[in-house]
Amino acid sequence: MNLNAIYGAIFIFSAIKWGDWKNWNAYYPTFLFLMVGDLVYQFLFYKHSMWEYVPLGSDKGWAKHTHIAFLIMLIKYPATISIFLGKMPKIAWKKLVFILLWTLLYTINEFADLKLGGIIHKNGWNLGWSALFSFVMFSVLAVHYKKPLLAWILSAIFATFLWNVFNIPQSIIK
Repeated sequence: MNLNAIYGAIFIFSAIKWGDWKNWNAYYPTFLFLMVGDLVYQFLFYKHSMWEYVPLGSDKGWAKHTHIAFLIMLIKYPATISIFLGKMPKIAWKKLVFILLWTLLYTINEFADLKLGGIIHKNGWNLGWSALFSFVMFSVLAVHYKKPLLAWILSAIFATFLWNVFNIPQSIIK
């Protein structure tokens, strides 16, 4: 079984079917925002990660956490952004329900990964923290699309919150 190929195919199919590709250039800054956030996490937490991707099936022969993380950034994130922003409702309460739906989708995806052994949590992280993270992430992505500077500020506040809650040692920084 090649779990990452299956996930990639699902996200590519979903992006083709439901993604708003005619407006991709409007979504591009938000995609980059999401990717930069993940790259910063991967860089800062290299020696103190909160989760780690584990190759399964035929991926065991070549893939490492970093390969899987890059594939997620290059396939899952653009697919997510094109669907998420392309289908975002205009009415506030419907936006909240939409964000909760995406939070649930990402949480179920991670739950499946945990059960299949494709991801492990470390240093106190768990599925509840992932669900909260996904909710904040989708909320901030919605903000970023309209108000990028505010999204950077909110991200810095949330990152600082997580840094302090998990008592991340300063020694992890080079």
